[in-house]
Amino acid sequence: MKPGLAQTKKNIVHQNIFQKPLLYCGIFSSIWYFVINVIAPVKYPGYSVISQTVSELSAIDTPTRTLWVILCIFYTLLLVAFGSGVWLSGNGNKKLKLAGIVIIFDAIFGSFWPPMHQREVIAAGEATLTDTLHIIWTFIHLILVVMMILFGALAMEKRFRIYSIATIIIFFVFGILTSMESPHIEAGTPTPYIGIWERVNMAAYMIWIIVFAETLLQRTGIKWGS
Repeated sequence: MKPGLAQTKKNIVHQNIFQKPLLYCGIFSSIWYFVINVIAPVKYPGYSVISQTVSELSAIDTPTRTLWVILCIFYTLLLVAFGSGVWLSGNGNKKLKLAGIVIIFDAIFGSFWPPMHQREVIAAGEATLTDTLHIIWTFIHLILVVMMILFGALAMEKRFRIYSIATIIIFFVFGILTSMESPHIEAGTPTPYIGIWERVNMAAYMIWIIVFAETLLQRTGIKWGS
């Protein structure tokens, strides 16, 4: 075997060694985020997953803020690891590398997400700069999510592209439903289904990450349990 070919083969083997655990981190990150959203509401007396947003679990002075922040540290680390795995998988594929970069940036960006106040405080007109920044962070995050889905879709086959487009459509539909109820938080009026609309979007994104990771594992010849 020629020295150059041997070295190339060696590099591919090393790359696959890192790719496998890093890509698995994408699957584990989504599972972990679902777990967080099961644990935190239980620790918040009176909280409703139907009529309250996910952000209210980490709102200022809530009983679950510290717990949420601690648990999300592991989510951020898992997502950064996954983004690194996606970047490694993009050998010769610029779109895939861009998807990995966006995932890493979004994970780090999200770790600095300014908290909102509890809705009672906001309704009383005592919202501060952190509430405004929370909304700005939300919009930027949504843009980054759409970007990573688009880059990921363009880097993959037709079947995955169709699935990704369907995911983006879900974002827009349930994003509109969420935004229609959002003003009621400031007004102090009921938001009967805002928690459902937001969680549908959250679930769509988390499932996309899992499918994306599994697709990359299959594409690189790395299977579950291999």
